[in-house]
Amino acid sequence: MEGDRELDIAVFGATGFVGKLTAKYLSEHAPEGVTIGLAGRSQEKLARVKSELGVDWPTIVADSSDAAQLKALAERCRVVATTVGPYRKYGMPLVEACAQAGTDYIDLTGEPLFIRDSIDGCHATAEQSSARIVHCCGFDSIPSDLGVWLLHEEAGELEHTTFVLRGARGGASGGTIDSMTTMLDEVKSDSAKRKLLFDPYSLSPDRDAEPDLGRQPDMGPPAHDDDIGEWLAPFVMAAINTRIVRRSNALQGWSYGRDFKYRETMAMGSGPVGLAKATAVVGGLGALTGALAVPPVRKALGRFIPSAGEGPSDEAREKGFFKIEVHARTSVGERYVCRIEAQGDPGYAATAVMFGEAALCLVLDRERLPERAGVLTPATALDGPLVERLRAAGQTYEVEKL
Repeated sequence: MEGDRELDIAVFGATGFVGKLTAKYLSEHAPEGVTIGLAGRSQEKLARVKSELGVDWPTIVADSSDAAQLKALAERCRVVATTVGPYRKYGMPLVEACAQAGTDYIDLTGEPLFIRDSIDGCHATAEQSSARIVHCCGFDSIPSDLGVWLLHEEAGELEHTTFVLRGARGGASGGTIDSMTTMLDEVKSDSAKRKLLFDPYSLSPDRDAEPDLGRQPDMGPPAHDDDIGEWLAPFVMAAINTRIVRRSNALQGWSYGRDFKYRETMAMGSGPVGLAKATAVVGGLGALTGALAVPPVRKALGRFIPSAGEGPSDEAREKGFFKIEVHARTSVGERYVCRIEAQGDPGYAATAVMFGEAALCLVLDRERLPERAGVLTPATALDGPLVERLRAAGQTYEVEKL
């Protein structure tokens, strides 16, 4: 990357709901001297956001379908932080522009098919240009990815590792739901994409080097975990988070272990009540997925589902929170847990912190980051420096031996 870029960070999609939150976070927390720009399709809307934030930042008009504008955007800054999704629809031209320009890139995608396209199309180019392309820099998948990385740093090789959502409060994201429905529509008529979507190792850099599918099944029906002492149900974001964590393992030479097994769950309690809750959650997730896959039903549900670009009120975002435990057992039977907590709606307020700090990390902590380039993950691109930043921002990442 050239050292004379005009801007350190460009927030692309700054006029959208999450883009505004990210820009606001940076306006309040970026150190003096960090240069930031606001990018999007409408100069009028960008000027309005700039006025609302009370900043004197440059505005950059760029459309996700205009290759020349995206090239100019990528060449103007050191880091592009994009909130423009669904990324499968709109994201690949920007990834390509950043990979070619040697510009670091972060996003909030939760779309495995998009990330697979990014890996196949841009990993080699980004390696050659020294660009870091870092997907999933929000609630999915920073807590999952950094939690497992911290456990590995403390305990060494890991075997059975389980993410457990202990509690959360937050509103549904219209953008996330839009991404889900786009993906469901795409895989309905394409068996190859369905196979990729359900492959636990779909984001591996070397699929042939990974274990057989039976070694790493994603969680289906309710299960009781004796170590945790509760009934567990699947976590709704497991389909993306588990793939990111497994890619992190492979990119680090399978340092978490060849027998590393990872799943993501929600704690439902013990006894018959816990089983009943877990069973209800499994049924509810299945029903929701089925409903979103049927266009007429999806349309009927539209009045209850937020539209893309919409989100909860300031008060609701402030009252949100999440509490996570990542439990791990090593090859010698030792047990560890990483506790991760944050205030703020997970998909909005807490994500704005994670996303903003990831951008600042790429700008301010470059000399301390792993010497990697290409299509990376939060753990393999940002590891310890980002953990330190999130702790300083008030989020909890603590490892304990049990």
